[in-house]
Amino acid sequence: MNIMAIVRRIIRQFFRDKRSMGLMFIAPLLVLTLVWLVLDGDDYEPVIAVEGVLPALVDGLEDAGAREIIEMTEQEARDAFEQGEADAYISLKDGRPYILLEGSEPSVNTAVMKVFQEARKGMNIGPGQMEPLIKYYYGSPDLNLFDRVGSVLIGFFVFFFVFIIGGISFLRERTQGTLEKLLSTPIKRWEIVTGYLIGFGLFTIVQSFIIVIFSLYVFDMYMAGDFWQLLLVTFLLAVTALSLATLLSAFANNEFQFMQFIPVVIVPQVFFSGIFPLETLAEWLQWISYIMPLTYGAEALQQMMIKGVNLSEAWMEIMILIVFALAFYLLNIQALKKHRRL
Repeated sequence: MNIMAIVRRIIRQFFRDKRSMGLMFIAPLLVLTLVWLVLDGDDYEPVIAVEGVLPALVDGLEDAGAREIIEMTEQEARDAFEQGEADAYISLKDGRPYILLEGSEPSVNTAVMKVFQEARKGMNIGPGQMEPLIKYYYGSPDLNLFDRVGSVLIGFFVFFFVFIIGGISFLRERTQGTLEKLLSTPIKRWEIVTGYLIGFGLFTIVQSFIIVIFSLYVFDMYMAGDFWQLLLVTFLLAVTALSLATLLSAFANNEFQFMQFIPVVIVPQVFFSGIFPLETLAEWLQWISYIMPLTYGAEALQQMMIKGVNLSEAWMEIMILIVFALAFYLLNIQALKKHRRL
């Protein structure tokens, strides 16, 4: 009888907690759907620039799956690489194919070489004949998958752990009565939010520094950009995660309820942060990435680490991150209204 009483109490408790019910039955379906949509995407079709190659090779590249073949010079192709408008440049040098790969995406490099090899087979050229001379505009032949996704992983782990620690810490401030005591004083809401963000933000600086140092010097991750600029973007991403975490913690009554935000807020961002090529997804699905802060933070980190760009060249992603952080900051101030009206 005692056991059944406990069982009935647990069942009633779950039915009263609609959020837990949704997490248990809907969240797994959402995550599985995202995994299916991302992994079931089409094969990547590269855009290839050509100059002075045989028409038969051009036809072969198109038949092998190239999305577009564009006639341009090598300098024009290099400019196209910087604008993200081409994946490779193919021409002839000393009677042999010369391939200049954009190089920042190992999966795209593989797609280009696959298309080239298929086109060469169609011309009845043996594997040992006309071996191409391959060079890289970004990266190097040693750039592996971990180097490619490493920048994304740095951004994700900073975002994830700051979100968890910051959100739970702010929630405890509220559940233990500290926040209510502050709200009973003449202090303004914006001063409370600013104070908490700066206080927690000091620790995110240390965390960001440790993660970046460990990734670059212990794992020897590929790094073409400036360390301090990379650290600045990492810290900005951490501030965005912190402001989002403190905002969502206002809608949770305990740590368990706050953890329920992870599969809804954090997990989907992983699939749209650049680990998987978004170009292979349906266009409507790509739009989801535009509302996720991690997309822009990971993109800026990747450009800095692999392409060696500086802050002025990644200004768009940085400005969007600042907008996200500012929006969450203002919403935090509004969220405190339910605790006190000034």
